Amino acid sequence: MIIANIADFREAARRRLPRFLFEYMDGGSYAEVTLRRNVDDLGDIALRQRVLRDMSSLDLTTELFGHRQSLPVALAPIGLAGLNARRGECQAVRAAGGADIPFTLSTVSACTLGEVATAARAPFWFQLYMIRDRGFMKDLLAQAVEAGCSALVFTVDMPVPGSRYRDYRTGLAGAPGMKGALWRFAQALLRPHWALDVGVLGRPHALGNVAPVLKGKTGIEDFFAWMRNNFDPSINWRDLDFIRSEWKGPLILKGILDPDDAKAAAETGADGIVVSNHGGRQLDGVPSTARALPAIADAVGDRLTILADGGVRSGLDVVRMLALGAKGVMLGRAWAYALAARGEAGVSQMLALIESEMRVAMTLTGVTQIAEINQDILVRKPF
Repeated sequence: MIIANIADFREAARRRLPRFLFEYMDGGSYAEVTLRRNVDDLGDIALRQRVLRDMSSLDLTTELFGHRQSLPVALAPIGLAGLNARRGECQAVRAAGGADIPFTLSTVSACTLGEVATAARAPFWFQLYMIRDRGFMKDLLAQAVEAGCSALVFTVDMPVPGSRYRDYRTGLAGAPGMKGALWRFAQALLRPHWALDVGVLGRPHALGNVAPVLKGKTGIEDFFAWMRNNFDPSINWRDLDFIRSEWKGPLILKGILDPDDAKAAAETGADGIVVSNHGGRQLDGVPSTARALPAIADAVGDRLTILADGGVRSGLDVVRMLALGAKGVMLGRAWAYALAARGEAGVSQMLALIESEMRVAMTLTGVTQIAEINQDILVRKPF
């Protein structure tokens, strides 16, 4: 099929992936109200069109955490994204390196830190959850340092997993043992290309960084059981002392939605935050990122670097997020769809689309540099 935008990548991914994987990537929690809000509220942001301003030269570069990069975007951490294509995170990190932007590896990736480090063309970021097993966390952080990761993205909005109904319906969760396995196997048979390319040829070490603590267990039920049992609901601000004792590089807290939490992040010495509702996958009914972002930007200003994610489906959306107060944007489902559709080439194509669409948006709003994108390009102050 012809790919013209992120929606086309999504449709191509839906056609290629077994249903349980597509729904896992595509879905949100509960009734998915926040999932829809992320897209709708961002799309409602009206921009001021300007004319006759000599837009013959644009500069899309920016600096994030000491690195000058080609675009103000990074690939966000996505659990099990590597199952969307054979050794998928390795393909994605190569595409990110080719575009000179950061890639963020999830704790619960299909590929290991070492494997991704070998494939990377430049330093990449690592995402970490607060896990009950602090020894496992300490070991992962040591591996991230050895792998050359340049920033740590610490997810703070997942003390427990959200309730995601789609995963129950597809047998990915809630259908233990043989019943769930047979249901997923039947879905995989309907996608023979994926079944061979990923399910068979890409299966070794499919549970990535978590494999050692599963002690030889390889079933996806074992993986999700480990996740449910090892997220730590006791997490609090004091736990950042443990993270700081093991990690000396830039620390980014992901999952901030409230201005008071943003202020606390700044006071504890975080270098950055990601304004995020976990893509609508945790607490349904919370505000969209677009609605939460301006107040957080007003609250913390330049005290730390603000990134944002949620509902970004185009380069135009990236510009909107920057206008709302972000210094950079994390692309989540956009790269996962592209990876599932066309592998590394798909992620590279997606990033080229984002850049092209950003250039059009900047030209027609009259800004020549990323630093010039702010609320002045909005028709009115949002929300």
